Amino acid sequence: MTGQTPPDVEELADRLDEAAAKAAPIPRLAAAAGVGPAAAYAVQEALVERRLARGERLVGLKMGLTSRAKMAQVGVDEVIWGRLTDGMRVDDGGLVDLGRYIHPRVEPEVAFLMSRSPEPGEPVGDLASAVRAVAPAIELIDSRYDGFSFSLPDVIADNTSAAGFVVGPWRPVPDGLDNLGVLLEVGGRVVQTGSTAAILGDPRRALDAAVRLAGRRGVRLREGWVVLAGAATAAVPLRAGDHVRAVVERLGTASLRAAS
Repeated sequence: MTGQTPPDVEELADRLDEAAAKAAPIPRLAAAAGVGPAAAYAVQEALVERRLARGERLVGLKMGLTSRAKMAQVGVDEVIWGRLTDGMRVDDGGLVDLGRYIHPRVEPEVAFLMSRSPEPGEPVGDLASAVRAVAPAIELIDSRYDGFSFSLPDVIADNTSAAGFVVGPWRPVPDGLDNLGVLLEVGGRVVQTGSTAAILGDPRRALDAAVRLAGRRGVRLREGWVVLAGAATAAVPLRAGDHVRAVVERLGTASLRAAS
């Protein structure tokens, strides 16, 4: 951990952890506590440590705010990252219990499977050799704040709204990932359309950002970890009975169902 840890980090992590456990929203925290982005990552780390202490394990990272649609939706403009645990994993086609969440939303993504741990400062062009496979994915996000409204430090502290993720079948990485069509379907109806170009112009740039930004906090990607590159479209609310499917051109589909 870098920088000075504010004295209220543990308290803020406790409040966010309790909000998630009880599926009960809380007011935004960062402004009142005087927490900026750097301190917010310390809160995120403490928050995820609580999950690990309960027996979960880290399985990857997720990137946030990598598309203009997402930035516009939440009113912030900086790429951020969070942590994924095995407790967030949902099987492809699996059932989601909405009672666990406050105001869940879903978004289509591209996932990378790491074949090795990239070296600190490794050139972007070499990162392709660190990726074993790629897959379509769905991220389930659920801000713990009232009204799904937050500042940049707030969302960082809240582990970038991470709540769940689905990964479709893994495939060899194609020659190009920079302009693949993306659809998000709910109940067989297309509700969002987009392109992988919305993810920093190319999802592989999100992987580079994950290596660099997490590395600043002393976190290195590991073999077997999943990296979610970020949303290709705006998120949509997940409601009881919804059948959600993400379709990524050349990669295939990933899906989940919300319990009625």
